[in-house]
Amino acid sequence: MECRSTATGHLVAIFTILLWGTTFISTKILLTAFQPIEILLFRFLIGLLVLFIACPHRMKTTNPKQELFFAGAGFCGICLYYLLENIALTLTTASNVGVIVSVAPMFTAVLLYYCSRGEEPLHLPFFIGFAVAITGISIISFRETSLNINPIGDLLALLAALVWAVYSILIKKINTFGFNTILATRRIFIYGLFFMVPFICFYDFNWDLTRFANPLYLQNILFLGVGASALCFVTWNFAVMRLGAIKTSLYIYMIPVVTVLTSALILAESITPLSALGTSLTLAGLLISESPAWLKYQKAKRTVRAARRTRRLNA
Repeated sequence: MECRSTATGHLVAIFTILLWGTTFISTKILLTAFQPIEILLFRFLIGLLVLFIACPHRMKTTNPKQELFFAGAGFCGICLYYLLENIALTLTTASNVGVIVSVAPMFTAVLLYYCSRGEEPLHLPFFIGFAVAITGISIISFRETSLNINPIGDLLALLAALVWAVYSILIKKINTFGFNTILATRRIFIYGLFFMVPFICFYDFNWDLTRFANPLYLQNILFLGVGASALCFVTWNFAVMRLGAIKTSLYIYMIPVVTVLTSALILAESITPLSALGTSLTLAGLLISESPAWLKYQKAKRTVRAARRTRRLNA
């Protein structure tokens, strides 16, 4: 049963990354008519509505301390992460942001190690895999452009990676409360939107909804709201519950890979030899980082099979 649960967690994490890796296409299309903050608010409003429809039941927290974890997750994972990333994109290159944000798994592992006081050990394959994956992601990101350092923008991207790591740890804690995943995600969305409202004052926010009369804009905002927000945050939180924060965060390495593949399939962009090399290294880094978990999974499967054989012989 534990093996099946772990396998489900990996499949759900991969599904989530496959969707998140394609969001750049929808965002790129919407940026022709919307500001980043507008896309952000509209997508999570749609996501919140979908979660209410999917599970209209009321959720009650048992104490104020639990409510603080939900508020923290909403502030970090919904509001602050995306704002930092979007602002970073206006100050530095998308290539820089893509590489820097990919260090989130490292931050997650280190923070969780210290928060758990060593109960979540750090393995050598994790660091080797991180180095290989980051090399691959760098090759993908800088295959057409050179490294261009922008201290402020790059720092904001690094802070975004750190904020996502904090979000992952908060989700790990929230999962121990035993609440329904959809209800818990909905509560996080509510706090995220609540914290997002004050930031609107700093932008020339346009509430004009007639822009969605354009079917192209409507389809893409619905994809971001329903798929990339409502569905993906539920599946990501579910994966964290099944795999843990560190193992799940490793799949962030795959986002640039999915981006390259979708660019080739949807935007008809060519896959260059450097793209292929970067993709191979990134996937290799993911496999190396996951190797201790994979070996443990295989050992557990053998144990389960042995127990079944023993029961059949004793029957």
